[in-house]
Amino acid sequence: MTEITTFGGRTTQVDGTALAEEEVVRLLRQVGERVRHVRERKGIPRRVLSELSGVSPRYLAQLESGEGNISISLLKRVALALNHRIEWFVGEDDPWSSDVLRVAEAFRSADRATREAVLRSLTREDDAGQRDQRLCLVGLRGAGKSTLGRMLGAELDLPFVELNREIEETGGMPVPEIMALYGQEGYRKLESDALDRVIATHDRVILAVAGGIVAEPSTYARLLARFHTIWVKASPQEHMDRVRAQGDERPMQGNPEAMAQLKGLLTSREALYERAEATLDTSGKPVAQSLRELADLVATHKFLTD
Repeated sequence: MTEITTFGGRTTQVDGTALAEEEVVRLLRQVGERVRHVRERKGIPRRVLSELSGVSPRYLAQLESGEGNISISLLKRVALALNHRIEWFVGEDDPWSSDVLRVAEAFRSADRATREAVLRSLTREDDAGQRDQRLCLVGLRGAGKSTLGRMLGAELDLPFVELNREIEETGGMPVPEIMALYGQEGYRKLESDALDRVIATHDRVILAVAGGIVAEPSTYARLLARFHTIWVKASPQEHMDRVRAQGDERPMQGNPEAMAQLKGLLTSREALYERAEATLDTSGKPVAQSLRELADLVATHKFLTD
């Protein structure tokens, strides 16, 4: 038994085990409510969140109802899939009433000009110098990052680097095998280390990164601080078609929900991709036209000039 003192000064005894169990139940309900709130606010169906996180729809339903005793590792997967820090789900403070969340929501719904003005006001004057002449192309696979980055590098006589190739060189195996062996967390650690190596060895470079790098807050923040960034985007159908044209049938094979999952992924990451300094939409355009538009963006923003 545990003694506690009430506000009236009365001391009483309670069952410590029962009190602990009650707190666990409260926490599970809190986590479930917050997960459901974020998922619904982002417009992500539960089946799509299941595919993004690797957590079964049935378990997600239990979690959102407050009945799922989820492990830290599984909750981390859910948080990453929703592009939220895990602390937001388990913290004592109500995240929906915090100034940080209100600002984040206002930023998300603002037009691009307003977002750029806010970012300029929050960016230190020396940040541009830290970026030197480094350009990074972000976005989902199939948008054209590697093709356009390699062509622009050749045109401007700049080295072109794919971060996944750097990861494979360090890991000694292809990315799918790294993921299978070390899991998502192991891959993210190699990704972070590879980014640091590129920063340390290249003052002038064009870099293409995997679409999921934006889901790791510290790595993405370092990327934004040390590179000029352009979001290369396309329509969901073109993303899918281009990946299949590369000979990869996995997105569709035995998966009738693949397009819904892709749309959900784009929706969940849109606000993160929009943190890039510029956007290039390659939908319905030949490669030559997209290359010219990319070169014009780089010149207009003076990304690769002294």
